[in-house]
Amino acid sequence: MNAPELSGEMIIRGGTILTMDDAATVWDDAAIHIRNGVIVDIGPSHTIKAHETGCRTVDAHGCAILPGFVNAHTHLAMTLFRGIADDVHLQDFLRRVVAEESETLSPQRVYTGALNACYESLLAGTTDALDMYWFPHEAVSAGRDAGLRVHAGEAFANFPTPEHTSVETKLDSLNAADRRVPWLMPHSVYALTEDQLSRIAASAQELGARIHVHAAENEGELATVRAQHGTTPIEVLHRTGLLSSRTVIAHAVHLTDNDISLIAEAGASVAHCPWSNLKLASGIAPVRALLDAGVRVCLGTDGAVSSNTLDMWTTMRLAAVLHKWRDHDPASIGSRAVLAMATRHGAEALGIPGGGVLAPGMPATLQIVDLSGRIIQASAISGRNWCTPHIPATFVTSLLAASA
Repeated sequence: MNAPELSGEMIIRGGTILTMDDAATVWDDAAIHIRNGVIVDIGPSHTIKAHETGCRTVDAHGCAILPGFVNAHTHLAMTLFRGIADDVHLQDFLRRVVAEESETLSPQRVYTGALNACYESLLAGTTDALDMYWFPHEAVSAGRDAGLRVHAGEAFANFPTPEHTSVETKLDSLNAADRRVPWLMPHSVYALTEDQLSRIAASAQELGARIHVHAAENEGELATVRAQHGTTPIEVLHRTGLLSSRTVIAHAVHLTDNDISLIAEAGASVAHCPWSNLKLASGIAPVRALLDAGVRVCLGTDGAVSSNTLDMWTTMRLAAVLHKWRDHDPASIGSRAVLAMATRHGAEALGIPGGGVLAPGMPATLQIVDLSGRIIQASAISGRNWCTPHIPATFVTSLLAASA
């Protein structure tokens, strides 16, 4: 089972295009010319012509065309456990989920859970997902079969895992293979020793890997980390070499001014997960302060257990309104900023070349959203793959107005 490959020539014609380029260019009654999964031209519809016979034309009148969403923090296969840990704080949540994972997960089950999650993600226009979980090759394989680009790597923790492999054994194996690795994913600073964290940082440098880690998620974690390491989670990441421009920090809810400065100076990115943070009563991340410090902030759904959703549209909507209350400012985080978090900022954080922007020479990774009714259709093009799911109507219209 493989997603259909997008090859040959295609023109998407008649929609309103939100390019998400540096100028936030919006084209009305516009078209995109695509050849073999790459954007050839973009602009007013009457200026875009086909150059090959048999060119496929997609009628996008009444639609918005925008980059595919990048889910910058999730655990895809957790769809298998949705509903087992409601109405609890993070620490009780982890106790329940870790025990269930250790007892029930296998490579095949991770593949099945991830495949379901990939289809659910595509329903809401997600084309790329940063997935931290066990048996990562299974999630990547599921994404390939569904048409979703899954970005994954080895995860590390000292608590029991379904892989039954120690941190040291994993690192030894990766280093012995002597090949580039896309991601290394220490679960958190409280789940590892400082020696292990430092070794992961050294391996990431050696293997050319990016880093993804949970940090500063709730107050209970802060207390645990201070007891173990004597400081904040962000300061531990800094002193062990894990804080860099290739790092994506999930959550970052409880930060000191020094923490924010360290993140900004390192050029690290933050994946804001508002649904999960609210469900677990963890708090609300200081997104406005992070943005003001120059930190790249992107959006994540977290896993379907801690957020009950993989829908980036509702995640974006929540982020757009949540910080108005947090900062007592209706203009704190506008629709345009949130849309950038869900697209180009996520792509930049994941190191996706040309991702999150619609422009000539860039990959045709986009979604077409029908604005004509309560049920809208989003045709998601992920790389060379074409998918046509259906999703509930959301606040696309206000995003168009905000981007105009």
